[in-house]
This record gives sequence, structure tokens and C-alpha cells, in this order.
Amino acid sequence: MTAREFLRRHVFHHIGLKLTALVLATGLWLAVSSSPPAELAVNVGIIFRNLPNQVEISSVSIPNIQVRVRGPERIVRRLDPSEVRAEIDLAEVKVGEHTFDLTKAVTVPDRLEVAQVVPSEVHVAFDSRAFRRIPVRPRVIGTFAGGYSIAQIQTDPQEIEIVGPKKAIDKAESAITDPIDITGVLDRITVARPAYVPDPLVQVQNANPVRITITMKRETSSSQTQP
Repeated sequence: MTAREFLRRHVFHHIGLKLTALVLATGLWLAVSSSPPAELAVNVGIIFRNLPNQVEISSVSIPNIQVRVRGPERIVRRLDPSEVRAEIDLAEVKVGEHTFDLTKAVTVPDRLEVAQVVPSEVHVAFDSRAFRRIPVRPRVIGTFAGGYSIAQIQTDPQEIEIVGPKKAIDKAESAITDPIDITGVLDRITVARPAYVPDPLVQVQNANPVRITITMKRETSSSQTQP
């Protein structure tokens, strides 16, 4: 192929479209590069990736971070907060307490830079994952009818399985249900209620409602038992 054929086929072919695209790209570059710098603060949740199966985060709360992004004003104004990400890879994490440098965890779109991350570090505790079965304790409220008391409380199932950080699981003694109001009940009442553990780090496995049956009885006074 001669030089003339090369130029005709690869350079001058659709030369009008190529020149138009070049002009548009140059104009866009000039518009962006001449845009004054600006800064935007974005609140970002930390994403923890690759947490090992047998490890649990045992910190009660993980704070959001504020990322201050800097760049040309035209780009900053169009920034979608979801484009700013903070990710920490936990593939090699072990049980214990760890501090992570958040300035290395943040990514932003091209032509933007991270001006500041607040806080710049996050401290997170990890524990081994544990399972355990604990009894269900129905929570009964209300006022008994005069002369009546509870004869029996039955739960189905009697125990539920919980999962979470080992230290939290070891402390859990029982799961409680949502309230059951027995005001005015004279015989028997059967209800379904969710059961939970107050510790937010503990989760109930297969969280189906617990079936609770409460049987009331009439108290017999001493005068009624005498001949």
C-alpha cells in the first residue's frame, strides 16, 4: 500500500466527521479545563468485601464517612454520590481489633480527587461466628381478670437458634417475644409473635413467629375450700 492510499483510506476517509469530533472533544476539554475548581462533601457508607464465613463484625456500629471531593466545578456539579465509594477488603482479616486507613479505601471518578476523608481511619472489632439454641420467653402484659391467674404458658417452638459474634452469643440467655396482652382473658388465648434478642449483634435464624398458648385459671379462695 502506497503512502497516498494509506492517507486516503485511513486519514481522509470520513474526514468531515473526524474533524467535527475533534472540534467537539477540544471544546469539551477546554470547557472543563477552564472550569474553576470546586469541592463537594459526600457522605459515604463503608462497604466491607470478602468477609470470611466464620468471622463476624462485632462492633455495634460502623460510622459513615464524609469524603470531600475536589475537581473542576462542571464535573463536581454533575457528581452522583453513588460514584464515590469506600471499600475495605476483609479477605485476610482475623479475629480481633483492626484499624483501617480510609484514605486508601476511597475511589472517585476520573478528573476528580479526594481532598479529605473524615474520619481518616475506622476501628473495627471482629469475632468468630457462633451458633446456639436458647429458650423463648413470652412477654405477657395486661391486667388479669378478677380472681384469675396464669395456669400455663406453652411455646412452639420452645427454643430458637441464634447466630452472631461468639461473645454476644455466649451472653444471650433467652429470646423474648413481642408483647401478648391478656387483659380480660378468662380461658385460653393462642397467638403468634416474633422472638428476638435485644443485642443488635445477635440474629435469629429462620425468624418465623413463635406460637404461644396461655391458659388462665380461676383462683379458689380459702373460704370456698372449707366444708
